[in-house]
Amino acid sequence: MTATEGALRPLEGSVALITGASRGIGAATALELARLGAHCVLTARTQGALEELDDRIRAAGGQATLFPLDLVKDGEKLDLLGPSILNRFGRLDILVHAAGLLAKLTPVAHIMPRDWQEAVAVNLSATWRLIRTCDPPLRAAAAGRAVVLTDAVAAAPRAYWGLYGFGKAGQLHLALAWAAETANTRLRVNLFDPGSVATQLRATAMPGENPAGLTQPAEVAPGIAALCLPGEARHGAVVSHGRG
Repeated sequence: MTATEGALRPLEGSVALITGASRGIGAATALELARLGAHCVLTARTQGALEELDDRIRAAGGQATLFPLDLVKDGEKLDLLGPSILNRFGRLDILVHAAGLLAKLTPVAHIMPRDWQEAVAVNLSATWRLIRTCDPPLRAAAAGRAVVLTDAVAAAPRAYWGLYGFGKAGQLHLALAWAAETANTRLRVNLFDPGSVATQLRATAMPGENPAGLTQPAEVAPGIAALCLPGEARHGAVVSHGRG
């Protein structure tokens, strides 16, 4: 690889795991990481959407591997994800956890058990499981990077957002604790707050909103990818889109 190619593809040879990759921010981030040279392991519930993304990545000259996974139902498969990637590729350099679930906007007193269980599974338990399964290979990587998508509601509770917000708050705490525990390693763990983005989650929360006036997933993907680069020095930071 020439110096010019290295500058254009700084993630060449690396392996990146992206959750929630079938659409929205996860898909846009996968496209960006693939453009930078990473082999992307894509996980989400929807097989068809993952195949469409795979086609887009390959059409742009990138590489991807599909790993359909339901974060609610497939906890045991999620636990094996890190070792499976290590066994197949011999390495895992990057984790981007973009999967999230709004469930319902409802008063705390009206939260139903099923909605609670799904929100816990996707927004909180999946983060814990991903840390457990990905921590060993990421620590072993020459420049391991982990980025967890967060939301401002995690630190600023709002009426009717309790079901979503408590999971994101717990996720924030787990990620920052992980960052503190890995401060003396080569692994860098950060969080990224994309703000108001035109995603399905946003459309569910604000059905009357015009998505054309919102930030698009492709606009926030470069900021997430920047936290995955080998030269990234930030650790334990909460980075907001547009604020660096």
